[in-house]
Amino acid sequence: MAQVISNSGHDDMIVCRNTPENPPLTQGSSKLTQRLSLARRSPRLLWQTASNLLIGQDNQDLRSAVWCVSWAHPKYGTILASSSYDSRVLIWREASSQWSCISTFTLHTASVNLIAWSPHELGCLLACASSDGQVSILEFREGNWSSKIFPAHGQGVNAVSWAPAVTPGSLVRRDAGGEGAVQRKFVTGGSDNKLRIWAFNPKTGEYPCTQELLGHTGWVRDVAWAPTVLSKSYIASASQDKTVRIWTSEPRGDGEWKCTVLPEFEAVVWRVSWSLSGNVLAVSGGDNKVSLWKENLSGEWECVKWIEE
Repeated sequence: MAQVISNSGHDDMIVCRNTPENPPLTQGSSKLTQRLSLARRSPRLLWQTASNLLIGQDNQDLRSAVWCVSWAHPKYGTILASSSYDSRVLIWREASSQWSCISTFTLHTASVNLIAWSPHELGCLLACASSDGQVSILEFREGNWSSKIFPAHGQGVNAVSWAPAVTPGSLVRRDAGGEGAVQRKFVTGGSDNKLRIWAFNPKTGEYPCTQELLGHTGWVRDVAWAPTVLSKSYIASASQDKTVRIWTSEPRGDGEWKCTVLPEFEAVVWRVSWSLSGNVLAVSGGDNKVSLWKENLSGEWECVKWIEE
């Protein structure tokens, strides 16, 4: 049974909740789960531990609605990024049980809607999607931050998601020698109803658009690249048009993405999220329902569970 936290401390709608893959342990606790959630209007951070400590309450670094939070990989320390309506991206770090804002980025001119850390194999990279139509990539290397920013979707970028660091199928192919080919790719979704795939070019240091995926008739609200590296590549997209599309690409194909449309939902679909193994897709919508989907042996997608309160 799911645990319901009724006294969260927020005084407005919670729009984001993020849990680290490998929660750091604190002294005296071997089973401590750390969570952070953000309220739409009240600029307050809720750090929920065994002692229910609040950090960042009335913090002057948080001046407007916070849309997204994202944990960096534990190899980089206890690092958290947040993005907000005021077009800023903040990097937070915990030291001696105290949280502080260590970096502030003001590259964008409109709301930063979603942020995502890259797979740790690629380095310490943070992708940021903004309503100004641009995507920025922040990279921390050798003690310094660098950034790239470029146009992505003219009417605004709503979502971004990184591809696995290793090309799907390369770990099990003989011609790859068991070594996975490293790739630095991500997908974005925009208010122009399109998905675009971007791949890093090491010669130019830029991120050119390599493919465009069409089919949605409403804003693309969310995208999620499945973390699986064993077979095919999967991208899920959620749209204002009340549909979820699953895009599939064969590792030995010509780069073509085939599209499967899940049965139409009753309300706008807001979020899609893959399980850690990449074989189960969770979908949430404006009807307060969550559904779980899985591909069967025939390649068809079936709903295996509906969750509603």
